[in-house]
Amino acid sequence: MDWGVRDRTVLVTGGSKGIGLAVARAFAAEGARVALTWRSDEEGAARAAEELGAADGRACHVRYALDEPDSPRAAVDEVTSRWGGVDVLVANALVRPRRRTPGERFEDLSPDEWVPLLEGNVSGTVRTVQAVLPGMRKRGWGRVVLVSSHVAVDGKPRQEIYGAAKMSLHGLTRSLAWDAGRDGVLVNVVSPGLTLTEGVRTVLPAEVRDEERRLTPTGRLSEPEEVAAAALFLGSGANGNISGQVLTVAGGR
Repeated sequence: MDWGVRDRTVLVTGGSKGIGLAVARAFAAEGARVALTWRSDEEGAARAAEELGAADGRACHVRYALDEPDSPRAAVDEVTSRWGGVDVLVANALVRPRRRTPGERFEDLSPDEWVPLLEGNVSGTVRTVQAVLPGMRKRGWGRVVLVSSHVAVDGKPRQEIYGAAKMSLHGLTRSLAWDAGRDGVLVNVVSPGLTLTEGVRTVLPAEVRDEERRLTPTGRLSEPEEVAAAALFLGSGANGNISGQVLTVAGGR
């Protein structure tokens, strides 16, 4: 199948590990040029870019920080300078919430904690989309894929602000589809459930993963490559007219 991404430029934020790296690999395998972003692990991002073809000019890594107002545009400008523009944005980077203890109540959260979660996950994503849209409109073609979370719909104890931030991406997508659609830009959300990334396998206790499996109709958790397949489709030329939608990859949840 021709996915229609050969020689297109794809920017995957948070693309040096986990779901982001799986997405980057999926696009690279179909002949796209891929830019990965990093914030704290430049060495890991450089290794990932080498794997995807940096030596042949098919991949690169750029610094990017959701919570730094100037960073999204700087990253997009760097990719544009190198390859002429961004055809596909997969906004996967996130500001992770702190794991709260069961005794911590919502009303006790300090603004110093919850404001940065909203500022990074919402404002940072908005700035990134704003940076790529003008070029997409000019070329008359573009794909924006925002990565949300099942927490936005299902909820999760002690994840209120994170859930609110991710749900905001759903609303952004629905309305942005109207704004950008007539210019050839399709905007969608991929919403993964708990996904078996290396980090999840390493950090999350086995009993928690087992409980999540029991709550999943298919009886198993998704692999990063399965989330990546959804992002590849929505971000590809094979997606001809799907916009403003949320595609959940969570085994039926």
